[in-house]
Amino acid sequence: MHGPADTSRTPRTPRADGWAAPGFEAVRDGFEAGQRDDPGAAQLAVYQDGKQVVDVWAGADVIGGRPVDAGSLSVVMSVTKGVVATCAHLLAQRGLLDLEAPVAAYWPEFARNGKEDVTVGDLLAHRSGLSAFPPEARIGLPQLLDWDHCTRVLAAMAPLWRPGTACHYHALTYGYLVGEVIRRITGHSVGAMLATELSAPLALDLWIGLPAAEEPRVLAQFTRETRPTARQVDEELARFGIDRSDPLVGGTLATMASVAEATEAFNSPAAIAAEIPAANGVGNARSLARLHAALIGPVDGTRLLTADTVEHATAPRTDHLPPPSPFDRLPAGSRSRHALGYELPASHLPMLGTGSFGHAGAGGRLAFAQPRTGTAVAYTCTNLAWNPAAGPDPRWVPWTAALRDRLGMPAA
Repeated sequence: MHGPADTSRTPRTPRADGWAAPGFEAVRDGFEAGQRDDPGAAQLAVYQDGKQVVDVWAGADVIGGRPVDAGSLSVVMSVTKGVVATCAHLLAQRGLLDLEAPVAAYWPEFARNGKEDVTVGDLLAHRSGLSAFPPEARIGLPQLLDWDHCTRVLAAMAPLWRPGTACHYHALTYGYLVGEVIRRITGHSVGAMLATELSAPLALDLWIGLPAAEEPRVLAQFTRETRPTARQVDEELARFGIDRSDPLVGGTLATMASVAEATEAFNSPAAIAAEIPAANGVGNARSLARLHAALIGPVDGTRLLTADTVEHATAPRTDHLPPPSPFDRLPAGSRSRHALGYELPASHLPMLGTGSFGHAGAGGRLAFAQPRTGTAVAYTCTNLAWNPAAGPDPRWVPWTAALRDRLGMPAA
């Protein structure tokens, strides 16, 4: 693979390829409209009542111009979090994991520095107070590739706020926290569980820890956005009376730097061969849509979660919780809503309205299911263009509107 991509000469995105079942042609047209002038590659897949009804793609790899196709792979960033949550809910469904039990019941070393009562549900719902590594741990890419190191740091640290009293996104720590609970129960990594329990029975092209043989299929990701300077960040924080010396603020800023470093590194084989389960899943839209379809109904005879499990897993868990201090001083903006590991509809992430659940990923990746309509959707992209603070990704809007119309749903 390659380093950062130069997109200055990238040609305009061509017409979409693929197919749409009768009645879903407008969804394909909406996808094509959303990709117009996007310099990257993208895929969209839709399942309805366990059957695929849309499979479309457009664009090309920014390095070398290799056209995307339905089987092309890309890093799906935080869409991976929903995949990890599904593994946890499978274990709970089998009676192997109690989501209300203390994490320490499965991971004894975790019961230190005020974390004795943190539950597995707190981890899944971003309520644990462990949203960032301690700044003094200096977690960069080399450390993120070292599972044992990251889990030791998390087991030893004190929460950044009183667990259960606030919600703040666990951008990178989520994967190590939930993944280590899964490893303690199964004896295997979350990537191994994904491979045997989800990907194999459903014939998915989806991995956490990509095999070397699959690496040539991966398209490079890129962004045209510029990162704010440290001075700009400090000036913005100062507007709200927030200082980076606060442990939560310092840890969050360090996490943002680590995410930026990892996002660039995900164009290298080593970074996607490792398991960073909050962010480095690799797959394609047709596999993600198929997975989410199997959460709400049978797909070729395989259903992963029962209706009762889905109902419990997708109940709102954070709507009543504020951000932790001092982030409670910031404007509400694009605040996410969390269930047990899945995101729920919000102003910046409408999905298909109430009842939808899934997860978005940095730059515009998205996968979700809507049980009431029997619909599952996945969108992948290589151009990291989405800014949640500005609302839904403009590339989603045309095909989402067409899908709502096809399903007889009101406009968002």
